[in-house]
Amino acid sequence: MPNLPDLEAWAIFARVVEHRSFTAAAAAMGMSKGTVSKAITRLEARLSAGLFHRTSRTLTLTEAGQRLVPHAARMLAEASAAEEAACEEQDQIGGPIRLAAPMTFGIQHVAPAVADFMALHPAVTVRLDLSDARVDLIAEGHDAALRIGNLPDSSLIARRLKGVAVKIVASPAYLAAAGTPTHPTDLQDHDGLCYANAERPGEWRLRSRAGVEAIGRPRTRMTTGSGEAMLPALRAGLGIAVLPDFIVDSDLTAGRLIEVMPDWVPPAVSLHLVTPPGRLRPARIGALLTFLTQRFGG
Repeated sequence: MPNLPDLEAWAIFARVVEHRSFTAAAAAMGMSKGTVSKAITRLEARLSAGLFHRTSRTLTLTEAGQRLVPHAARMLAEASAAEEAACEEQDQIGGPIRLAAPMTFGIQHVAPAVADFMALHPAVTVRLDLSDARVDLIAEGHDAALRIGNLPDSSLIARRLKGVAVKIVASPAYLAAAGTPTHPTDLQDHDGLCYANAERPGEWRLRSRAGVEAIGRPRTRMTTGSGEAMLPALRAGLGIAVLPDFIVDSDLTAGRLIEVMPDWVPPAVSLHLVTPPGRLRPARIGALLTFLTQRFGG
C-alpha cells in the first residue's frame, strides 16, 4: 500500500454514504458517476475489502464499510475545517449545515433558533431533519443533533444543555370515566398511550417523592413514535400518557389535560447537543454549536 492515503477516495466514500447513492453523490460533488465509482473501486482495492453491496436497485454498506464510515466522515470534516481555518475571510461564516432534532421540539424551538442563526450568518445554508426516531449522525451525514432522553454509550460527543420535565397526564373526561390512579400499580386497570421509541414502551418506571421506585404497566391502547400524535387521543379521553412538558403544558394550562399522580415522577431526561467525534470542525459548525448552547443551555 502506498504511504500516502487516498484522501479523495475517502472523501467520495463519505459522500456516497451520506447520499446513499453513487448518482446522487456524484451530482452533489459535481462529478461524473464514473469518477465516483472508480474512486470507490480504488479505495476497495487499497483496503482489500468491499465497502458496498451493489445491486441494480439498492446500495448498502458491507460490514467493513460500516466500520469505516466514522473514519471517513471524520477525515472529511477535519479536512473541511482545515480549509476554512486557512481561508482569509474568517469574518464570513458560510456553507452547508445538516442538523437533526426531535419533531415537536424541533418545530416549536429548534426551527425558530435556526432561523435566527441563519439571519446572523447569511452565507450559511441549513438542512433541518426532524424525526423522533434516533438517527445515525455519521452514516446520514449530520453535523449535529439535538436529542432528548438518556443517551447510550457511543463514540458521539454529547453536551447536556438542560433538564426536561416529564409528566403523567390524562383528560378530565377519561379520569371521570375510569377513575384516577394514585399508585403505579393502579395503572394496570387503565388504558395507556405509549411512546414507541422508549426502551420498553408499555412499562413506565416511576419514583415517588420519597425515593421509592415502582413500575406501572397500563393496558396499551395506542403506540406511536410521536409524542404529539398522542394529543388527539388524550384530549378525546382515550387513555393516560407520559409526555415531556413542552408537548403538554399548553393543554394543562387550558384544562384540557390534568397531571396524574403528581407524587410519582418518571425518570428525569435531558436535552443534549450531540456531534460526531473529532476535534476539528468547520467554523460554521462551531458557530452553530455555540449558538445552540447559548439558546438552550441551562
